Amino acid sequence: MAKEIVNREENYSLWYNNLVTKADLAENSAVRGCMVIKPYGYAIWEKMQAQLDKMFKDTGHVNAYFPLFIPKSFLSKEAEHVEGFAKECAVVTHHRLMTNPDGPGVVVDPDAKLEEELIVRPTSETIIWNTYKNWIKSYRDLPILVNQWANVVRWEMRTRLFLRTAEFLWQEGHTAHATMEEAIEETEKMVNVYAKFAREFLAIPVVVGKKTESERFAGALDTLCIEAMMQDGKALQAGTSHFLGQNFAKAFDVQFANKEGKLDYVWATSWGVSTRLMGALIMAHSDNNGLVLPPKLAPIHVVMVPIYKTEQEQQSIIDRMDNIKKMLEARGLTVKIDDRDNVRSGFKFAEWELKGVPVRVAIGPRDLANNCVEIARRDTLSKESVSVDGVDAYIQSLLDDIQQNIYNKALEFRINNTHKVDSYDEFKEKIERGGFLLCHWDGSSETEQKIKEETKATIRCIPTDSDFEQEPGVCVYSGKPSKGRVIFARSY
Repeated sequence: MAKEIVNREENYSLWYNNLVTKADLAENSAVRGCMVIKPYGYAIWEKMQAQLDKMFKDTGHVNAYFPLFIPKSFLSKEAEHVEGFAKECAVVTHHRLMTNPDGPGVVVDPDAKLEEELIVRPTSETIIWNTYKNWIKSYRDLPILVNQWANVVRWEMRTRLFLRTAEFLWQEGHTAHATMEEAIEETEKMVNVYAKFAREFLAIPVVVGKKTESERFAGALDTLCIEAMMQDGKALQAGTSHFLGQNFAKAFDVQFANKEGKLDYVWATSWGVSTRLMGALIMAHSDNNGLVLPPKLAPIHVVMVPIYKTEQEQQSIIDRMDNIKKMLEARGLTVKIDDRDNVRSGFKFAEWELKGVPVRVAIGPRDLANNCVEIARRDTLSKESVSVDGVDAYIQSLLDDIQQNIYNKALEFRINNTHKVDSYDEFKEKIERGGFLLCHWDGSSETEQKIKEETKATIRCIPTDSDFEQEPGVCVYSGKPSKGRVIFARSY
């Protein structure tokens, strides 16, 4: 292999870290807990971003941008919100450095202390609702359907590339509505946009559900989420959509004149996904040979590797590849011809497998003479010889098949690792093997906390998908009545 990675079965955490760095997705930076997203990794994120941006705009949203810095007083206006983020906030206290009078280097200028300290945004509800106060006067100004693409800072102590970093990229939607019903409809609409993106583009069969009260976003009345299962059986929260009620409108005194001419507080939502989706993509599909990328998000759909001994063979094969490349590009596919002459073809094969390119095309002298190509698909590692005639249509169809096969494989894994559990002894045994445990819960935060303390498992969501039929029962822990089953799992 071009860049050997640890076996997934031996050490899943190290396998993941190996894959992120050796596939040239990202690396740790000089700033502790922060990452450098490398060009190949950023190309995948750009494809995610472009698709999500289209889906947001198709549902009536527009993009804007709000400041990175938030006055500290803003955070204190919504009690639950500040409590939820206080421990993760980075704070700016001074605005200038000065030459160190006691030696080389620079120090903070004590005379440059800010009148009010600034928070580097952990999320933007407060600065945005302070702004919306100036935008909203009447019901005619509503709804406001705004999204922003930005970076945020949450001072995490234990970090892992893409999954949990001190700074990360994301989008955050912030909408304002005249009625509670409209805001709830928006919250549900956006979690379903995320689910559609996860299923159709990430090829991840996520579960849609509600968070419990203890797991809700700080300041929200309700949080909807999509939960994904990784190949080690752990859950990953892949996106959230929050019904904020009138909490932030009241905190920032955002009122409007309704159709009856009376003043009322605005209803709010917020929703977001982040570069954590990169981690989900890697952990849901990849193997011991490297990344397995769904074609819809792959920066390169097809890589072509020439195999030759003489310069004449090389030129003839490259000419054939150029023709095929043009046909594929006419179909909207991205194609790379790897014509490097300083590494062997076997090295190239391993490198592009590591990078997860969905389809590899190889042409040697015999293929050229027989008017065919060798096509290898990354998801199954299978190879076959295909005629050059109609190869562009064949590859396009193959990419569709690969996309669906990757999803089907992930869905089968989730089904095989989801278990209904009705006793706490069985719960404690099965949670050690990972996966989703569908259990009855009595609805109390006390029971939820006890289970978390004893097993390190949390309620990932109360599923609302039709795949998860709800029936009454008794709580797996307390034996008290339960309205339905929830998903317990250990998580990232």
